[in-house]
Amino acid sequence: MSIVFSRIRAFHAVAEHGGFTAASRVLNVGQPTLTIQVKELEESYGVELLIRKSRTVELTKTGAALFEITRGIMKFCDEAHELLDAHGQSTKGHLRLATVGPFHATEILAAFNRDHPGVQISTLLGNSERTLRHITDFEAEVAILAEVPDDPRVVMIPYRTHRVVVFVNGDHPWFHRKSVKLHELADQRFVLRERGSTTRRAFEAAIQREGLTINPVFEIESREGVWKAVERGLGISVVADFEFVPHPNLRALEIQGRAIKTQYSVAYHKDRAHSPIIKAFIDTVSQMKAGFAKVSAKQPRRGT
Repeated sequence: MSIVFSRIRAFHAVAEHGGFTAASRVLNVGQPTLTIQVKELEESYGVELLIRKSRTVELTKTGAALFEITRGIMKFCDEAHELLDAHGQSTKGHLRLATVGPFHATEILAAFNRDHPGVQISTLLGNSERTLRHITDFEAEVAILAEVPDDPRVVMIPYRTHRVVVFVNGDHPWFHRKSVKLHELADQRFVLRERGSTTRRAFEAAIQREGLTINPVFEIESREGVWKAVERGLGISVVADFEFVPHPNLRALEIQGRAIKTQYSVAYHKDRAHSPIIKAFIDTVSQMKAGFAKVSAKQPRRGT
């Protein structure tokens, strides 16, 4: 039995938008037509996909599983449109970038936008674990992340490597120091990002390898929250060196004895390697990496 695409499209729209009325507006198809198409899909396989309520719908267990599949199907349809639309023309479409922070994202997107001004761009910000899920769930075309386990569904391209540093406020006894030894950190109060944070994962792994423990007294999901907490004297924290912004009341300190590094990568779903927009983005990243290599070859480097 072959699946009728219009029925799959109708189901996906209803599931995505939470009801037949909203789906009909998005697809510009009459609500009775959508109702018939979804009902025919259910009857042809003898399954229940949606629980109809007065104004909304609820996915059954089977419906939720099918929705996970149709999300990928619809993305591939969008890419087919982009491929055909872009043939013989400049790259067009919508690029969604999931990223763990703004620094690398803005430098790459600025270069990408210069080469492909016709592409609409939006970003999703979160820790590395959430950023990886945006790729595996087809919610973003590309991602910038770090320190995540290998996933067979995802292609990872190494981009930049950075050192992790400690930072303290002006009232801390270490404020006038330039560095600190790793074992000294065990007695400190720490303000840290959530557990999925790139820098936190790299730092805690290094601490564990040395057989040390630290005292995290505050856990805050935002970078700004961590910085403000350290500035107010609630504890000290860690950050990738490139993310530290000079501040009159904050000082970054090198960690002696063990170089703690974070490897940032650009990622995309391997099933979407044919996407013209993804290919264009990876081309931009490759050109930037080549530029970094030339600069690094001419001068001593602090972090790659």
